[in-house]
Amino acid sequence: MKSESVIQGVQNAPHRALFNALGFTKEEMSRPLVGIVSSQNDIVPGHMDIDKIVEAVKLGVAMAGGTPAVFPAIAVCDGIAMGHQGMKYSLVTRDLIADSTEAMAMAHGFDALVMVPNCDKNVPGLLMAAARLNIPTIFVSGGPMLAGTVDGKKVSFSAASEAVGAYIAGKISAEKLEEFEEKTCPTCGSCAGMYTANSMNCLSEVLGMALPGNGTIPAAFSERIRLAKHAGMQIMELLRNHIRPRDIMTEEAFHNALTMDMAIGCSTNSMLHLPAIAHEAGIELNVDIANEISDKTPNICHLAPAGPHHIEDLNEAGGVYAVMHEINKLGLLHTDLITCTGKTVGENIKNSINKNPEVIRPVENPYSKTGGIAVLRGNLAPDSCVVKRSAVAPEMLKHEGPAKVFDCEEDAMAAINGGKIVDGDVVIIRYEGPKGGPGMREMLNPTSAIMGRGLGSTVALITDGRFSGATRGAAIGHVSPEAAVGGPIALVQNGDIISIDIMANQINIKVSEDELEKRRAEWKPRQPRITTGYLARYASLVTSGNQGAILKAPEVN
Repeated sequence: MKSESVIQGVQNAPHRALFNALGFTKEEMSRPLVGIVSSQNDIVPGHMDIDKIVEAVKLGVAMAGGTPAVFPAIAVCDGIAMGHQGMKYSLVTRDLIADSTEAMAMAHGFDALVMVPNCDKNVPGLLMAAARLNIPTIFVSGGPMLAGTVDGKKVSFSAASEAVGAYIAGKISAEKLEEFEEKTCPTCGSCAGMYTANSMNCLSEVLGMALPGNGTIPAAFSERIRLAKHAGMQIMELLRNHIRPRDIMTEEAFHNALTMDMAIGCSTNSMLHLPAIAHEAGIELNVDIANEISDKTPNICHLAPAGPHHIEDLNEAGGVYAVMHEINKLGLLHTDLITCTGKTVGENIKNSINKNPEVIRPVENPYSKTGGIAVLRGNLAPDSCVVKRSAVAPEMLKHEGPAKVFDCEEDAMAAINGGKIVDGDVVIIRYEGPKGGPGMREMLNPTSAIMGRGLGSTVALITDGRFSGATRGAAIGHVSPEAAVGGPIALVQNGDIISIDIMANQINIKVSEDELEKRRAEWKPRQPRITTGYLARYASLVTSGNQGAILKAPEVN
């Protein structure tokens, strides 16, 4: 046991003195020491209830013969951080979370860990830490929010964002906007659609790092407390049987995750996080494989913002295991992989039932025969860019239009809200990448403004920043190389014709190569907008577009 080097033996009498100061008994010091990583705080709705989850985990660990000890992890609310300087800090917290969790676990000699995350960067950050540390670990999230109701229809956070655009465009009244404000987020939990937080919590199940129900049982349900107790008990089984994260998170497990990503229609941010988690597990997950998997994986769920259903509906329909069972009718999953249940993927899902074919469509009747996410390439994005295909209107799957170029989100928002974006336009927002931003902001506000103005089926948006899981429409993000390192997106001029063919995985600027070379020769690097503090340090570590900070992690010299 790792904790023996901290607690046992004559030489560790000073350590035991400090454990005595903590109130630990000799009996507790003789048992395995299990760290519980609590992401509770009072500023993130998805984390306000995590103290109750943590108490349940502690009880489960103690019931199964372990000694629990809680330490914290930070978490940012992407919704609150959206649209201002705060969003520059969101993505970089993923690496802060991984690094600080590693430091705490190694410094205190924990034998095993229970991770209690919930929101956007908190889940992948802790998965990265789990893969890096490779001591027995299990996940139990805080759970999704229940959907709200406006005008008799279920709604979630993205409806409030789009309502702002509708109000500015004069489509709804101030009173109706206030109703959206008051009713779209009615409970604790991660926002109720298939946004980034819920995507990653569902994919934690698929990877085998969380018990069934982790991604879908609502935060407000007592069933989640019971799940947390079982997670606390199960970590002791993983410890006794020496089952570690890298035994579970194999290359085949990541292929399963990408397959389910396509089937469910998860957030495009999953295409940033899965390769980063895999990298920590010693696996290089090339995004090119995404299209190969997508080509043979039907999209069978349309959860908000792509469709009318919410996470609570997926839970009632049978949850993630029911989707896995449905998809595996096509033989698309690796089913012989060990999971945190102590059973294989196949054993976990064999008795799962699809209780609602409207929420989880049978594979014979999918929303589309290909997956919910597509990776595009072309002379505008030679390295890649990503779109949530399942949330794009059919008429926008193929589009050509003139570019309207903006060098920051704020300028684009002013143009959209000022009525300067019209049918057919392709909005380009650049210098928002991991190095140029710095921090790679999410562009939920611009896409919501476009949707709110009724332009979602006629206007595309392309950025070297990224998109929220709450985004819908022809929103293409993660363009690499980014503008700050001289990527082609930096060379686009107003009026250039942009050609998008999502089904063909193509994105191009219709300008001759000679003209692009001329512009490239004239292009000059820009001074980063933030030159001091953590963001400046982070930006300095980004060496090649997205690849340094996003798909792997910053390379520290």
